[in-house]
Amino acid sequence: MIDHVRDLASVRDATERLLAAAAELDNASVAEPSRLPGWSRGHVLAHVARNADALANVLEGRPMYASASTRDADIERDAPRPLDVQLADLRESAARFEETGAAPADWSRTVELRNGVTDSAARVPFRRWVEVDLHHVDLGIGYELEDLPEEFVTREIDFLAERFGGHKDVPSTALNTGDGRLWTTGGGAEGGPVAVRGSAADLLGWLCGRRDGTGLTVDGGPLPALPPL
Repeated sequence: MIDHVRDLASVRDATERLLAAAAELDNASVAEPSRLPGWSRGHVLAHVARNADALANVLEGRPMYASASTRDADIERDAPRPLDVQLADLRESAARFEETGAAPADWSRTVELRNGVTDSAARVPFRRWVEVDLHHVDLGIGYELEDLPEEFVTREIDFLAERFGGHKDVPSTALNTGDGRLWTTGGGAEGGPVAVRGSAADLLGWLCGRRDGTGLTVDGGPLPALPPL
């Protein structure tokens, strides 16, 4: 069972890690490229802030974003801001999300995210945790996939394995960390079964598009090409 209260506390911890790390930057380094193609570190920080507001919208029954173009324009608008403004926005938007999450609510209700995707309200805090911690990695400032909390890594692999389960472009694929943790995904494409083994961080990196899979061992065929998230 998902514990949204515990996840909200994990979001708070992840946000504090991000704020502390970002505070060590300066205006010049915020303008430098992040690990995400076409995005500076300022783009990443702006996105994390706007995502907090977007997920608060979801919990309050409003559209996540007014439109895809508005989402993109807001990130472009906010990306060039100086570091102190970025940090203040991150802190204030995180506080708004936390306040929304603390309000009495039916956490079993279904909510709508982007592009018609629906989910349980109780899973929204974990989705926010994903945004904060993975984008912290994307900044390229010393926080790596290996530094992510073990619970986070396991749950995000669970989520992504489920997301790609039955996908028409992914053959049947078994994931194995070598320490007893096993997942299956894909199954909608011909070929396989393919067995993919590696560290939990490398598996997560491949599944979420942060690594190319060169650290993985593959049997039964080539490493499957995963569709974009």
